[in-house]
Amino acid sequence: MARELTEVGVVGLGTMGAGIAEVLARAGLSVTAVEISEDALGRGRGHVEQSTDKAVSRGKLEPAERDAILGRIRFSTSLEDLAAAELVVEAVPERMELKTDLFAKLDKICPPDTILATNTSSLSVTELSVATGRPSKVIGMHFFNPAPVMKLVEVVRTVVTEPSVIEDVEALAARLGKVDVTIGDKAGFIANALLFGYLNHAVSMYENRYASREDIDAAMRLGCGLPMGPLALMDLIGIDTAYEILDTMYKQSRDRLHAPSPVIKQMMTAGLLGRKSGRGFYTYAGRDSAEVVPDAATPPAGGAAEGARPVSLVGVVGSGTMATGIIEVVAKGGYDVVFQARSPEKVEAVRTALARSLDKQVARGRLDEAGRDEVLGRVRGTTSLDDLADRDLVIEAVVESLPVKQALFAALGEIAKPGAVLATTTSSLPVIECAKASERPGDVVGLHFFNPAPVMKLVEVVSTIATAPDVAATAHAVCAQLGKHAVSCTDRAGFIVNALLFPYLNDAVKMLEAHYATADDIDAAMKVGCGYPMGPFELLDVVGLDVSLAIERELYTEFREPGFAPAPLLEHLVTAGYLGRKTGRGFRDHSGR
Repeated sequence: MARELTEVGVVGLGTMGAGIAEVLARAGLSVTAVEISEDALGRGRGHVEQSTDKAVSRGKLEPAERDAILGRIRFSTSLEDLAAAELVVEAVPERMELKTDLFAKLDKICPPDTILATNTSSLSVTELSVATGRPSKVIGMHFFNPAPVMKLVEVVRTVVTEPSVIEDVEALAARLGKVDVTIGDKAGFIANALLFGYLNHAVSMYENRYASREDIDAAMRLGCGLPMGPLALMDLIGIDTAYEILDTMYKQSRDRLHAPSPVIKQMMTAGLLGRKSGRGFYTYAGRDSAEVVPDAATPPAGGAAEGARPVSLVGVVGSGTMATGIIEVVAKGGYDVVFQARSPEKVEAVRTALARSLDKQVARGRLDEAGRDEVLGRVRGTTSLDDLADRDLVIEAVVESLPVKQALFAALGEIAKPGAVLATTTSSLPVIECAKASERPGDVVGLHFFNPAPVMKLVEVVSTIATAPDVAATAHAVCAQLGKHAVSCTDRAGFIVNALLFPYLNDAVKMLEAHYATADDIDAAMKVGCGYPMGPFELLDVVGLDVSLAIERELYTEFREPGFAPAPLLEHLVTAGYLGRKTGRGFRDHSGR
């Protein structure tokens, strides 16, 4: 049975350490908080006071509760004051020599049954433990920043950590109101191992000038619902901190995807550390400011749409969910729309689905009846591609099959009038193949809408090596009229979103395959620790394991990066027919839902 700890210590009172001390004191524990000097101690006390004062001003704490919390924290500059602690959490800077020296000192000061916990986010807990004479009493207790707000704690056991120590720390995490995931000692643990591979990939994408910092960040926020874009998050974390975590992970894993992108070290050397220095990937109003200010790399507003061709008549090819959504979006944007489907029955099905969607919006007060009738009045269906001959823009949203799309673009190349823009909604196939098939490649562009198109704000505008500049500009101008946020990239597998998302999902599958953590713990770590709207296995089951595997194969085929090779477990599940929610079983059983 777990001990109920009452006397604890925290060493290191930076933002993280001060937050941990506050969390422990809020739970009613007596806390001894230690710093290296009076100045550092004063700053640490200031962090706790400022945080609890904010909680009072927001009505989340009563003044008396704040005073009680502060009264439970004893501030000190002497490690000797930890002699009575039952558990000590260290939160000193992320340097192995500093932490091992501290643990060796604590080992001499604290009683033999005192648990020594490290808040490291990436260093080896095992290596820290052997700096003491009590490796079985050493454990990782990785809080997330800001500790009073973030609910996740990764409890990291080594191969020699006693079961009773794990139980004590898990019980403490529950008492603190945290969600704990208990895992083995591997660089990056769950959250950072998955997060920093993705961040590093995003930095490489920016470094290679594949897309702008603004477009990369907007794509991941709007396309995946993430709270922050990867480059803005790097600036928040700190470029130096990110480098140290990636470097540590790479030294342990030798996975090339964890090798810090060269620009990260260059920025660190130049002092471009992110928000804390006032400049990183973005420029800020000042040190520690969250306000982004324009700099030389800031794109001009509306510049991407300059020189666009005029568009008033739009054609859509397809009758599935995506095509129907695009028809709705384009008609709502004020365009005259003709859509082509393969049979009269499919034409009628699209009309019915469109009317049903608009009726729902009327019922919810998002659209009035006159507006609905106007939208429906702008839409006409046909079974003949020839009826698209007068269109200024034709968007295809047919099945994700290259031969099917090539045949369609060959026909559109002949039918569409000179100067008409031809767009493909493909999410993974090479746009240049469609462009070549049309025999008018300068007129072809990728317009990758996200599903459901009426809801999702993001559109990836994908230019091939042959796309005319005014064609890309036309795509941006149309997106602006539709109320969409368009981002620019070139014709590479996965574009921005899928190229960053699916390697991260693949890494999660590999982590599960290696029995490092359960699907539930991995999902919890990414949702609770990183603020993701869905965990990787929840998302894979929604997207479809077969769709995910197809995208991962495209990425691996194009980039030949060993780390992109689809995890065997994913391939086995697809072979077995476990495709996610649509079949009732994927990584989880959905049959009873």
